[in-house]
Amino acid sequence: MIDQLFDFVQNHPLLVGAFLLVLTAWVLYEVRNSAAGGVTAGEATQLINREDAVVVDTREAGDFKAGHIAGARNIPQSRLDERMSELEKVKDKPIIVACKHGQAAGAAVAKLTKAGYPRVLKLKGGMMQWQADGLPVVKK
Repeated sequence: MIDQLFDFVQNHPLLVGAFLLVLTAWVLYEVRNSAAGGVTAGEATQLINREDAVVVDTREAGDFKAGHIAGARNIPQSRLDERMSELEKVKDKPIIVACKHGQAAGAAVAKLTKAGYPRVLKLKGGMMQWQADGLPVVKK
């Protein structure tokens, strides 16, 4: 099997080179986006406790009911545009956007920032990381 892999690499250097280039670009893109504007679960807890930060959970209602951060508001990603006005009263507070894995929250952060919300941050690793860190969730 390894011999076949080496034969393929030797016979198709341009294809392998293009694959490695695309893979490297994708990894760099993901690393750059995951680090930008995000907070860890510990930092999110501090923002919630010290600055009364608002948590917006962008998962669908079923996932939200299965377990969410205490006090979080459920505004699914698909309905964010029409329900953004619900956050108008807390515009001056930090807003932490949580999704399942921390990847989809970036789009919600961009929408809220564009709409004029000054401190919008995503939860790095999303709810999966929150639960992996052993932090409490509320189930409804």
